[in-house]
Amino acid sequence: MIRPPVRPAPTGAVYFSLLGPLTARRDGHPLPLGPRKQRLVLATLLARPNTPVPVDVLTDAVWPEDPPRTARKNLQVYVSAARTLLGGAGSDGRDRVVHGCGGYRLRIDEGELDTLRFRSLARAGRAAGERGDLRTAARLLREALDLWEGPPLNDLRDSTGVAEEAERLEARCLTVYEDWAETEIELGRAAVAVDGLRDLVERHPLRERLRAAWMNSLHQSGRQAEALAVYDDYRQLLARELGLEPSPAMAALYGAMLGRGRAARPSANTRSTSRRTALPAAPRDFTGRREELRDLLAVLGSADERVVIVSGPAGSGKSALALRAAHLLGDGFPDGRFHVRVRREDGTTRTPAEVLGALGRLSGAPVPAGQEGAAGPEGAPEGAGGGAAAVSQDAEDAWQEWLSQHRALIVLDDVPDEASVRGLLPRSGPSSVVLTARGQLAGLAPVHRIALASLADGEALELLGKLIGAGRLRTDPGSALRIVRACGALPLAVGVGGMRLSVLRHLPLAEYADRLGDMSAALDELVAGDVSVRLRMASGWQDLTADDRRALGRLAGAVQDGGFTLDGAMEALGCGERAAIRTVESLIDAGAVTSPTGEVTAHAALYEVPRLLCLYAREREESRT
Repeated sequence: MIRPPVRPAPTGAVYFSLLGPLTARRDGHPLPLGPRKQRLVLATLLARPNTPVPVDVLTDAVWPEDPPRTARKNLQVYVSAARTLLGGAGSDGRDRVVHGCGGYRLRIDEGELDTLRFRSLARAGRAAGERGDLRTAARLLREALDLWEGPPLNDLRDSTGVAEEAERLEARCLTVYEDWAETEIELGRAAVAVDGLRDLVERHPLRERLRAAWMNSLHQSGRQAEALAVYDDYRQLLARELGLEPSPAMAALYGAMLGRGRAARPSANTRSTSRRTALPAAPRDFTGRREELRDLLAVLGSADERVVIVSGPAGSGKSALALRAAHLLGDGFPDGRFHVRVRREDGTTRTPAEVLGALGRLSGAPVPAGQEGAAGPEGAPEGAGGGAAAVSQDAEDAWQEWLSQHRALIVLDDVPDEASVRGLLPRSGPSSVVLTARGQLAGLAPVHRIALASLADGEALELLGKLIGAGRLRTDPGSALRIVRACGALPLAVGVGGMRLSVLRHLPLAEYADRLGDMSAALDELVAGDVSVRLRMASGWQDLTADDRRALGRLAGAVQDGGFTLDGAMEALGCGERAAIRTVESLIDAGAVTSPTGEVTAHAALYEVPRLLCLYAREREESRT
């Protein structure tokens, strides 16, 4: 059996376990880990091994609501205890716990921590599966799972920070279990997985890949009636909890079981393509958007629409919504889920050839020569202006052929205009594409459209509470409401404000609300580290035509609180009705102005410039004059 290399722990070394309750052993003997706060610090450091952990993260783990004035000093004591437990220096003579500008970093080897060993075994198992060596894959994945002793850190989950790390670890364990179960099913040994899958489905009833594996294992074991009952239970649960139907892939598996008297095993092709999935991490602070998320999941789960556009002002959470849906859909897209940004880091637009190069590399789709070099890792350009300006006909045809034969989900993020993506959208077949864009992309049809507005007050407060702590939010709910409204209830701005307040723990909410209420200084206050709301507004500003920028500057300088009527637009722009309507509708198309959701005449409509964009436009107008 091929095993991944691992450095054995030296005699006397401590071995830590997070995949269950937090434990430590030296030479097989359990070690006392001290009081609860000390264990919380140790668990947080171990959950991010060999990575700097900011002091604020440790503080939130130990004191999620009201840290004492002595919090930093207390942390130093707890970290010192961790150093003592680890025995001071590592095998190379360097300190085990080091402190730098990024926070505290715990240096630990693979043979000393179960999560590192788990990751190494899982990686080796998946590699063996990709090579077609299923027996070795099953053994290595099972070895990894043998390290999993129950819900990770189950004795410390009342700490929000530790609970988030524990959920991340458990999600990783579940994915490896799914890999192992599918491998055993493919080897014809489904019976070994049945009971474990049943227990996990009971704990994670909405996890579709687990349920599909359980169905397959029951079916292959000759228990067809039970397999069909698993599907029926899942269908009823989805309808009751989310108002949704099972994904087409799950429904197809059910249909295959009805039509055959033998197990419906996943094909080798399905197994290999499913592992091409490349999505950024799911947004951890995703809040609200329940109706929009339900709409997006329903559309992507049907065969009626192949393209969905999620539009909204800068900072409204378009990417977060698209990624949330992509992560939830799971096995609904067995040929992969892929994410590519259509802009570079500096905000300039990638050419269609660059985007197609990234898609081809991620999905494995054949790309004719001259296209595949257009993008580097994660779709990043290898050089300024790399790749042809347009996709060649051969490349476009090859991509469309791949789309017609595969069921994949593609998220094209931050699309500036129709020309950037038109040739990349599926014309036929079961694949789906989600586009996120500030503008409406009106030239694309037929598509399903989901427009994002500001969060409701309750949703915005929920997001703020996740960042600063529910206890602090409760100390002054009135000021908290003023803060989120001053942020225009945009997820980006509320998030930045929350991050800033989480660092400035001494700052009263009322004082910060006053700062944000000052229109001349609000954007200066919405900066947290390298995240700046002003920079995001500037990017949206640059997308506008020169005429739209001039018009928006005049409207922002004249309207009150961002709202205006057609008569107000005519006065601010100094033009007649027809010209004002054309200008306002151009700004609506560009995503710079929002309009009523129901039908209303132009004169009766109340239009709005999102508050923070309005403040930025006023800045630009003042600097111009």
